[in-house]
Amino acid sequence: MMIEALFFYLFAGVMLASGLMVVVSRNPVYSVLFPILAFFNAAGMFVLIGAEFLAMLLVVVYVGAVAVLFLFVVMMLDINFAEMRAGFQKYLPLGLIVGGILVFELVAAMYSDAFSNASLPTASDIANTTQIGGVLYTKYAFLFQIAGLILLVAMIGAISLTMRKRAGVRRQSIAAQNSRRREDVMEIVKMPSAKAKAEARAKDQLDGQENSRTHDRTATGSTSDQ
Repeated sequence: MMIEALFFYLFAGVMLASGLMVVVSRNPVYSVLFPILAFFNAAGMFVLIGAEFLAMLLVVVYVGAVAVLFLFVVMMLDINFAEMRAGFQKYLPLGLIVGGILVFELVAAMYSDAFSNASLPTASDIANTTQIGGVLYTKYAFLFQIAGLILLVAMIGAISLTMRKRAGVRRQSIAAQNSRRREDVMEIVKMPSAKAKAEARAKDQLDGQENSRTHDRTATGSTSDQ
């Protein structure tokens, strides 16, 4: 029992320190790596209470998929983190107030007698995968859908971060295309037909020949006078 309590405080302390380092780290890559450490320690706490399936699920889903995805997004996006940290001092008091309220609620719930008479299920009752799935899709079906909606919003936010406008890149403007009029983009020009072009070309040739003959006559007359 003493060893379990020691491991519990060890996992909890490392997890809290990892969560704090996510916020205070200046390097965004480190801010993504520290949640991986927090997830591993949370998985260790699940193992202590006998929920091995939840521990494995946490490592596979959060560490193997979500954290790696965050790491790729942070390293691939051209985000100006210095500009994002410019308003840190401005929102620091609000963050401290919200954090203090959360800590107060946790301490109050921990020392409250409201949950003293509640029956807690043992680890053997919740370790079964079938029972977890049954509870998840029946009693907590609405909350499960809300979690899916939150993931959808996160996916849309990641897509919106990549859609940054850069100078010199041509993009399609749907609003400009729909608002344009026919008079603005179309102009009717009267073009001569092929027959008219041939007649004009023949006339130009005749005029050229006539001018050449006139020039020759003028040159011949000047020579005769001399």
